Amino acid sequence: MSDQRGRDTTRGLRKGLTSYGDAGFSLFLRKAFIKAMGYSDDALERPIVGVTNTFSDFNPCHGNVPDLIESVKRGVMLAGGLPMVFPTISIGESFAHPTSMFLRNLMAMDTEEMIRAQPMDAVVVIGGCDKTLPAQVMAAASTDLPTIVVQTGPMVVGHHKGEVLGACTDCRRLWGQHRAGTIGEAEIDLISGRLCPSVGTCMVMGTASTMACIVEALGLALPMSATAPATHADRRRIAEASGKRAAEMAISGAPKPSELITDASVRNAMIVLQAIGGSTNGLIHLIAMAGRAGVKIDLKAFDKLGREVPVLLNLKPSGAHYMEHFHYVGGLPALMRELTAFLDLDAPSVSGGTIGGAIAKAEEVPGQDVIRTLAAPLKKEGAMAVLHGNLAPQSAVIKQSAASPKLMRHTGRALVFDSVEDMTTRIDLPDLDVNADDILVLRNAGPKGAPGMPEAGYLPIPMKLARQGVKDMVRISDARMSGTAFGTIVLHITPESAVGGPLAIVQTGDRIMLDVEARRIELLIDDAELESRLAAWKELPPQRAMATRGYAKLFEDSVLQADQGCDFDFLLRDRSTETGS
Repeated sequence: MSDQRGRDTTRGLRKGLTSYGDAGFSLFLRKAFIKAMGYSDDALERPIVGVTNTFSDFNPCHGNVPDLIESVKRGVMLAGGLPMVFPTISIGESFAHPTSMFLRNLMAMDTEEMIRAQPMDAVVVIGGCDKTLPAQVMAAASTDLPTIVVQTGPMVVGHHKGEVLGACTDCRRLWGQHRAGTIGEAEIDLISGRLCPSVGTCMVMGTASTMACIVEALGLALPMSATAPATHADRRRIAEASGKRAAEMAISGAPKPSELITDASVRNAMIVLQAIGGSTNGLIHLIAMAGRAGVKIDLKAFDKLGREVPVLLNLKPSGAHYMEHFHYVGGLPALMRELTAFLDLDAPSVSGGTIGGAIAKAEEVPGQDVIRTLAAPLKKEGAMAVLHGNLAPQSAVIKQSAASPKLMRHTGRALVFDSVEDMTTRIDLPDLDVNADDILVLRNAGPKGAPGMPEAGYLPIPMKLARQGVKDMVRISDARMSGTAFGTIVLHITPESAVGGPLAIVQTGDRIMLDVEARRIELLIDDAELESRLAAWKELPPQRAMATRGYAKLFEDSVLQADQGCDFDFLLRDRSTETGS
């Protein structure tokens, strides 16, 4: 069945029939088999809401997914729909080898194809761990089926010796103290059982929390969905409300992701990303999600917003608090209320209203210190700055909100590590020639070089310096960094070294200049020397083994650079080539 524009308007079980050459038989067979599950004819005549099941024993971030599924199903049925749960890939950040980023696009493809292949009129995607939410939104944008996102939610905080703890900013801080010898083996083992006291995502403004906020800012999830703790009743009520809304969308056929992911909503998301002290990963993912909807992100415009929009959210690693505290003071709508002057308030929300409508209902909590005002921000500029220079011709990124002010303008001697393995082998050698003013350089850790662009950009302070009390150094790489990490760290250097970017020809002993205020990152050699080294590099044999089969080969052949979101080149949407609407 199609409408006057030729679009398929088939609904429910009749949608996307298996090809047997006889549509009537296809529907008959489908009904016969599904009735084996005990469904009635009444149930099978309802609009269908697909519900993704991303539970995995390897993914504690998604440990509450079974509960959320039951809540979503209840909401769907309350609104007259039929919920149908189906599995997809689940990515757990700390369990994925070589890195979860390597698998993000695979999950996006899996989710997209499962949505396309099975009859559903709307879909609820449930996810939380770092690469899961972007993968699901990328899939939703590609299928353009009415979609609502349910985030799994952050963990509750832990405690140790009277101190509030959270994964994984405090993981890194305390592990650094262990490396420096100030925390012993027995205590670090005790701490490991207290850092993550419940299921859910990291309770700091890491990548998972960043993506939860971005998804809500884009209008793809219900208000307050970004911050409700994983174990709280609020989280299940949000899931139920999302299921109900999904059933309504299944009936109406709207809104679709293409109506929600627009130039205006993406700009809103960029503003929020700067104001929350968000993860640098969030920028890569936002570029990828927007790209699937045909919206291109201008990194210069993003950097300009960083100069105009301050960090208002007092959360680790940029500030002091945790996600549950953010929830208690009104969540993302309350923070966005402080940003009203910057936002497009008419941008639509999957709730059926507008972003402005959600902001108008935000709770006001007097005396709180979690959400700052524009008049008294946590940081005068936004979370991130975009750098350029002869070392990063296309771009590089620094999370300036979590960097050391004294290192934001710094010139030092390069100490080069050729790979993650080289760094791991040498970083703690007692005779390593390094001092606190040096700049640690890691290469061959980008999208193709690693592969998968691991979160290796948070190079550890060399052991000999850590034991002297050094807590931060300038570190640069073509890798990524966890949003939970902190320090003066330049990331996403593009083009990466594995494809011949200038990072490939830096030598130990070279001088490098970082000037965040000027947005510059420069290798201090003359142009002739730079070109000579690049020409010599091109004559070298391949520095790594090339993938020859399977997903690894697809990844290597197709992955784009960080400034294009590390998506596959054949999956981006080009609106300029589309006709009609």
